Amino acid sequence: MYKRKIEQTLSLWKSKKEHKPLVIKGCRQCGKTSSVLDFARKHYQHVIYLNFHENKEYKTFFAGALDIDTLTMNISAGIRDAKFVPKKTCIVFDEIQDCPNARSSLKFFKLDGRYDVICTGSLLGVNGYKTKEEQEEEARASIPVGFEQIVTMYPMDFEEWLWANGIEQQHVDYLRDCLNKEVPVNEAIHNRMRDLLLRYIVVGGMPEAVVAFLETNDMNEVLDVQRGIVETYKADMLKYARQEDKSRIRECFDSIPAQLAKENKKFQYSVIRKGARSSHYAGSLQWIEDAGIIQRCHNTSITELPLSGNAIPDVFKVYMTDIGLLVSMLEEGTSWSILQGDLLGYKGAIFENLAADILCKMGRKLFYFQKDSGLELDFLMRYKGECCPIECKARTGNAKSLQTVMKHPEHYHIYHALKVGDYNVGRQGAVLTLPFYMMFLLTEL
Repeated sequence: MYKRKIEQTLSLWKSKKEHKPLVIKGCRQCGKTSSVLDFARKHYQHVIYLNFHENKEYKTFFAGALDIDTLTMNISAGIRDAKFVPKKTCIVFDEIQDCPNARSSLKFFKLDGRYDVICTGSLLGVNGYKTKEEQEEEARASIPVGFEQIVTMYPMDFEEWLWANGIEQQHVDYLRDCLNKEVPVNEAIHNRMRDLLLRYIVVGGMPEAVVAFLETNDMNEVLDVQRGIVETYKADMLKYARQEDKSRIRECFDSIPAQLAKENKKFQYSVIRKGARSSHYAGSLQWIEDAGIIQRCHNTSITELPLSGNAIPDVFKVYMTDIGLLVSMLEEGTSWSILQGDLLGYKGAIFENLAADILCKMGRKLFYFQKDSGLELDFLMRYKGECCPIECKARTGNAKSLQTVMKHPEHYHIYHALKVGDYNVGRQGAVLTLPFYMMFLLTEL
C-alpha cells in the first residue's frame, strides 16, 4: 500500500462525533477498495466486507426490512465470521450501486449509530441499463439524502506519485518555499522532479500501473495494466449502459485522442462520426463523465470570477481524468517518445491533459477561455482571490494570447498569470513562470 490522501479524509471522518456513513465514489480501479479496507483494518477490531459486484447473493440481506437488528441478523447468518460489536465494527459495502437497498439502509445505520459504514461505488449516478427486476428494485429504493457523506476519490495524483517514488515531505516543503519566494529550485532537485514528471505522464496514477512500474521498471508491463483498465471501462459501457447507448458511448470514448489532436481542442461531435449531433451523443458523453473516466473543461464567456457562473454549458473540451490512460490509448512507442521529449505536434495535447489531470485531482473544476478571434487561454482558475490564466508549454514558447490579455486589464480584468512549462521558477512582470511539476502546489484560493 502506497500512501494515499484519502487516508486523511477517512481519519477526519472517523474523528467526527456522530459521523454519517461515508460513500466514496470514483472511477474503477483508482484504489477505493484497497484504501478503505486498509484503513478499516487499522482502526477497527472487526471489519465486515460485502462486495455486491462479485457476490450477488449479498443483495438478499437487504431484500426485506432494513432495521439494523434485522440486517445484522441476515448478514451474520450469511457471512460466517461477521462480528457486530458496537463502536468496534466497520461494515464496508463495495460497489454499492449494485445494491440500491443497501444504500437505502444507510439512513438506518446513521439513526442507529452502533456501527460505522464505509461504501465505495464506481458507477454511482450513471444512467445504466438494468433488468426489469433491477429497475423495480432501484425504484423502490431511495437515496438517503442527509444521512450519508459523499467523497470523490481519484487515481493517484502527482504528489502521491512523488511519495511513492521516495520524495519526502521536506522536499515538498522546499518546493512550496521556492514557489512562495519565487526563487529557482536547486538544479539537482529540479532535474529529479522533471524526470519524475515525465514518468508520471506515461504511468499515470492508477495504483496497479504505479505498482507495476515501481516493481519492474518495465513499460510493457505498465501498458498491459493500463490497457487492461481501458478494456474494463469498455466492458462497463457494454454491461451497464442502456442498449441503445452502448455503441455511442464507445464511439465517444474512442474519439478522445482525436479530439485532443485538433488545434482547436473544443469537443466536436462531428469528430465522433460525420454528421453526428449533440442530440444523439450528449447523453453518451455524460455517461463517461459520470463514470469518472473523463473531465470536462468549460469555456467561459468572460475572464472573471465566479468561473462556474460564467461557464458556457455547451462549449467544452474533454480530458482523460488520468494522463497515463490517455497515453496508453495512443500508438505503440508513444511512452518512449515522451520520455525522450520527442512528441512533435501532439505534445501540446499531452501536456494540456497533464495540467487537467493535476487540477482535477486537486478537486478543481476545469475552465478555459476562447474567442472566435483565435484568442485562447489554456486554463482559468481561482488563485489568490483572482481569476488567473494558466498557459501550458511543453517546452518553451511565446504565449501570444496571454500577452494580449495582459496588455488590456481594463477589458479582461486579468492582473496576474501563470505560465507552466519545462523551465525553472521565474517572473516576467505580472507573469509567474513555473516548472510543470509545481502545479500541484497551486492550492491557494
